Amino acid sequence: MNLTHHHPFEAAIVDLDGTMVDTVGDFDAALNAMLAEQDLPPVDRGFISLTVGKGSEHLIRSTLVQVGADPGRYDSAWQAYQRHYLAINGSFSVVYPGVLEGLQQLAAAGLPLACLTNKPTAFARPLLAAKGLDGFFTHVFGGDAFARKKPDPLPLLETCRALGSQPARTLMVGDSSNDAQAARAAGCPVVLVSYGYNHGRPVTEAQPDAVIQRLDQLAGLDWPARRGPGAEPRC
Repeated sequence: MNLTHHHPFEAAIVDLDGTMVDTVGDFDAALNAMLAEQDLPPVDRGFISLTVGKGSEHLIRSTLVQVGADPGRYDSAWQAYQRHYLAINGSFSVVYPGVLEGLQQLAAAGLPLACLTNKPTAFARPLLAAKGLDGFFTHVFGGDAFARKKPDPLPLLETCRALGSQPARTLMVGDSSNDAQAARAAGCPVVLVSYGYNHGRPVTEAQPDAVIQRLDQLAGLDWPARRGPGAEPRC
């Protein structure tokens, strides 16, 4: 997307965990504090990296299965996890290289931005603020903002509505098949970063319009003036 010249977009939507911020450290601290409080064994970062991305409810349920706990402990585990996560939110996470520059490029191109994540909104907003990224976004929507989460297209369609943009002219930037599937179903073009959390699978399998190694490489993608069926960027 050549942001220094004409581009085909009216707005952009950016995922949070695995796209802008490496949050495995936060998940590790909060999950294992919850497990210790529940007298359950810990989980390792390998399991966490493969499991995050589908919302906190999925993460907690999967963690209970992983440690052999009774699924009926979900409610108490969720309450403990929420308390621990809010206490450490952002303390063990880092912004990926190129993210600040990439957001600056999008903003300089005049694109209104929304952050759309499956993370609960109460976790997402403080994290963005702690990392100095909140000022770029006119909207922040978490996994609890709508009736369904990504990979369902509903969150993207509702975010486009909030941004006042057409889905076909709203760029989705994410790190996983959840983002790609939601974007395709909503009719949004999609770019995925090569790092992040894609459940252990290569992001190319999700068939995005492009794959980038850093968010500031968005400016190097050359999109057609107006995106139509089959139109793809030139990397």
